Amino acid sequence: MSVLEKPVAVRGRGRSGGTSAVRGRGLSLRIRPRPLAVTLLLTLLAAGSGALALTRDGLVPPAEVLGALFGAGSEQAAFVVLELRLPRVALGLVVGAALGAAGALFQQLSRNPLGSPDIVGFNSGAATGALLVLLHGDPAYVAAGAAGGGLATAVIVQLLARRGSFRGNRLILAGIAVGSLLASVNAYLLTRAALDHAQSAQLWLIGSLGSAERHQVLPALLGLGVLLLAALPVVRRLDLLEMGDEAAGGLGVDAGRTRVLVLLVAVGLSAVAVSAAGPIVFVALCAPQLARRLSRGTGTGLLPAAAMGALLLSASDLAAISLPTAGPLPVGVVTGALGGVYLAWLLGRGRRR
Repeated sequence: MSVLEKPVAVRGRGRSGGTSAVRGRGLSLRIRPRPLAVTLLLTLLAAGSGALALTRDGLVPPAEVLGALFGAGSEQAAFVVLELRLPRVALGLVVGAALGAAGALFQQLSRNPLGSPDIVGFNSGAATGALLVLLHGDPAYVAAGAAGGGLATAVIVQLLARRGSFRGNRLILAGIAVGSLLASVNAYLLTRAALDHAQSAQLWLIGSLGSAERHQVLPALLGLGVLLLAALPVVRRLDLLEMGDEAAGGLGVDAGRTRVLVLLVAVGLSAVAVSAAGPIVFVALCAPQLARRLSRGTGTGLLPAAAMGALLLSASDLAAISLPTAGPLPVGVVTGALGGVYLAWLLGRGRRR
């Protein structure tokens, strides 16, 4: 957080408690206590879930896990913790946070709770780009392929959805149509690939953290940090668009430019997640809504959604490796099941109302 030259004031109270406003030259920062507390709590729970994953089977006692993390302990414990388990845990937290933040931006942009990258086709586009690289190119460029595929899909969806003015429902329908088409393209690519490549790519398409390695964590973390920093200045302008383009324009907000910037950041976050772990479903859909219910806030809720996404994916991966199955489940199987339960709960809740 930057040091501001003109700190001030505490402004009025809202639904989420008090709102602290800190202003400086060219910068205004609003702090709402409840969303901040929810973000911190979710972050601690996500870290706790990761810690459980490091000691999940009892082969490495907690004391040796701590020793390995701080450079002490046996070589065997250090290998198990630092080489096998920690990359998976760390990558799960980063990918979950990227999915949660991307979902929050997409839902606020489309003004629709179904506006998540896996629903509107952006994850499918990123998966297509990554698959083309995995099957026909250098695996080192998977992230670039995912970003290119996601961006191309976003452009196509925007062109289909934009007829005269922006409409959130039109964006959702166009995204579902393009996503279905790209799912067919991905299936075709698998049929044309060699058997061993097709098997590994199919596992990746489900969404898995099983092949996480140390060298993947730092690029994903840097990508997440840069994109979150890029999103923070435009989130408030995005929230103002709820009043309508004309009213937001009267406050100096360029609606078209704001939407383009938000879309680019959201696609980038999706690409970070897809390139690292594949197109994991439902985390981007559920995390923003669950975080909003806990924080009782309005607007995008970017940071609470990111923390909730990290918790959901970390807990899902812990469940995937702990369930008594013939082998470890890909985390995408668990998130898909949890997402189905969540949607059924939403439908039942709406029917009771």
